[in-house]
Amino acid sequence: MMAEYLLFATERYALPILQPLAQALQAGGHGVHAWFVDGASGASLPAPVRRIDDARAAVALKPRAVFSAANWVPPFVSGAKVQLFHGFNVEKRDAARGHFRVRGLFDLYCTQGPATTAPFRELAAQAGHFAVVETGWPKLDPLFGEADPLARQLRDAAGGRPVVLFASTFTERLSAAPHLFDAIAAEVARGDRYWLLTLHPKCAPEWFDRYRALAGDNARFVETEQLVSAQRAADVLVADTTSVVSEFVVQRKPVVTFRNRAPKPHMLDFDDPARLPEMLDHAFSPPPALLAALDAYAEAIHPWRDGRSSQRVIAATDALLAGELGPLRRKPWGALLRRLQIRRELGYWGPAGG
Repeated sequence: MMAEYLLFATERYALPILQPLAQALQAGGHGVHAWFVDGASGASLPAPVRRIDDARAAVALKPRAVFSAANWVPPFVSGAKVQLFHGFNVEKRDAARGHFRVRGLFDLYCTQGPATTAPFRELAAQAGHFAVVETGWPKLDPLFGEADPLARQLRDAAGGRPVVLFASTFTERLSAAPHLFDAIAAEVARGDRYWLLTLHPKCAPEWFDRYRALAGDNARFVETEQLVSAQRAADVLVADTTSVVSEFVVQRKPVVTFRNRAPKPHMLDFDDPARLPEMLDHAFSPPPALLAALDAYAEAIHPWRDGRSSQRVIAATDALLAGELGPLRRKPWGALLRRLQIRRELGYWGPAGG
């Protein structure tokens, strides 16, 4: 029997997270709907995913589960509330405010790897109102799945040259985009390597304009929705404290980071833009110790390399709904205020879905 599922997002960068899951649900013969609000408003996923336009329609759908790639989820919609995460834990904030903050809204956390599974299981044991299953991250399924035509197109455009991907966070105090522009522009002009350039959707428009202007024979600007293909195509990443660093490392490829907030042994971190050429040379000739560190970190954050994390998310959700993950306590009263805030933000004061 076909079941209906709802995908929920608040930012454009959630689309590559949800698309592999949508495909897996559709392959299972289920109906898939998407409700995008705030920064994701106006975005869409390819058919046959159907769009939900407002809260009333989401409630009327009565989905079996709601999969969220945001920090929150509409609690008044029926179905299991499943947290997929919008990125890896890159230590931008204190743990209590960042990746490991529990908001009392989700029934199931689908974690990416041991580094996040263990802390969330400890939190689940304390709170008792949600379950935790390590599934891997749907966004990375295409990194290890079937052939990627766009990734091949990007490699072909390089004409046999090494490929460097540049990505930057939008957080102003952590962003490399302003500091590395001149150094990257010089590298692009030199032309011995091919550059793929992308920015977080929340970066200032002026930086989008400047980086887009570098596109030509030696560089291409890629949109957020193309990021996974760009990661698959690139040999080396240049970045800052963006979670793209962790996504890229899962492939066991070298990363060069500019003033990373919490540099690790698998990163080639530097703080002087003039050193970019030197750091790139190191990345393209990685020593054994660096390769070992890359492998160890990848195993900790996302050991799954079969391209089937979406299927594991669906299986974990089925197990939750079947009661196989154990009984859950009621959500904490402390989350009541947040639930009311969500209703106000989404303009819905009707009854909750059954």
